[in-house]
Amino acid sequence: MGDYTFKDPWWFAALLLLATLLWYRTHRRVPVLLVPFAAAWHRPSLAAVSRWPVALAVTGLILLITALARPQRVEDKREVRTEGYDIVLAIDLSGSMLAEDYERDGDRVNRLQAIKPVIQAFINERPADRIGIVVFSGKAYTLAPLTFDHDWLARQTERLRIGLIEDGTAIGDGLGIALTRLEQARREKGGRRQGAFVVLLTDGVNNRGTLAPEQAADIAKSRGIPVYTIGAGRDGIVPFPVFDDKGNKIGMSRRLSDLDESTLRDIATATGGHYFRADDQDTVTGAFQAIDKAKKIEFQAKSYLVTTELFHWPAAPGLIALLLGALFARSPLRKETAP
Repeated sequence: MGDYTFKDPWWFAALLLLATLLWYRTHRRVPVLLVPFAAAWHRPSLAAVSRWPVALAVTGLILLITALARPQRVEDKREVRTEGYDIVLAIDLSGSMLAEDYERDGDRVNRLQAIKPVIQAFINERPADRIGIVVFSGKAYTLAPLTFDHDWLARQTERLRIGLIEDGTAIGDGLGIALTRLEQARREKGGRRQGAFVVLLTDGVNNRGTLAPEQAADIAKSRGIPVYTIGAGRDGIVPFPVFDDKGNKIGMSRRLSDLDESTLRDIATATGGHYFRADDQDTVTGAFQAIDKAKKIEFQAKSYLVTTELFHWPAAPGLIALLLGALFARSPLRKETAP
C-alpha cells in the first residue's frame, strides 16, 4: 500500500480563490465570475434545471485544479538508516589450505571446506554490514568490494577454491589490499577510520609479496583499523591429499603445519584487534562470533521514490464537466425565464 500526496499543493490556493469568487458572486446583483458562457448560466429563476451549467462548471474547475496539483501515489518515501560495519575478509587460498585436519559430520574436510560455510553464515547473518572479500596466495586480489548485496557476495564466496592464484602466502599483500578497499570507502572522524575492520584468515607464514605483514600492520594502525587475525589448522603433522596430473585425489601424505602465530598475534595487538586460534570448526565459528562484538556505526542509505502519477483521474472528468456545462448553457432546448 502506497501513500498519496500532491506534487504541487500550491494549486489548492486556486480552490480557495474560486470559492471566494463564488461567494462574492452570490452576494451581488450581477455576475462577477468571468468564465466563458457565464452570462448564459446566470438566471434569476431558481428552477433546478438552471443550476446545472453552473454546478458542472464549478465541478469541472475544481477537478482541473486538483489535477494541476499533480496527485501521486508514493510507493516508498522512507529514508533508511541502519547500523553496521565495513568489513573486509582477507582469505588465504594457498595450497596449504588443502590440509585435511578438520572434520564435519565425522568426515575429514580441508581447511577451506571447513571455513567457507562459516564465512557464508557470517555474511548471511549480517544484512546491515558492508562486506568485501580479498583473497591472497602468492599474490593478493579483490574478489568482491564492499557491498550490501549479500546475495551476490554469497555467489562470490562459492567461487573460492585453491588454485585460483599462484601458490605462496603473501599475508602482507593480502592485508594491504584489504586496507585499500576500506580506504576507497572512507568514513573518518578526527582523522581516524570509523567502524572499519579487517578479518585476516591464514594457515601459513608470509613467504611472498612486496609488503611485509609488519608494514601492513603499521598502515592499519595509523588509519585506526583493527585487524582480527585467525590462524587456521592444527599444529604439527597434518594429513595432506596427493593429486595426479589431472587433479584427481589419489592418496594422502603427511606435512608439517607452518602457521606463524607470532606474526598474527602481533598484527592483532598492534592494531587493536584480536587473535584467534581456529584448530577446529567450532573455534572458527567462535572467532567470527567474537568479532560480532565490535563497535557499530550508522550508515545513511539512499532512498529512491517510486511514484505513480494520478493527475489524469481528476483531469478527464473535469474537462467533461466543463464541456457539459457549456453545452447546457448554450442549448436551444432550455427554456428561458421571461423577465
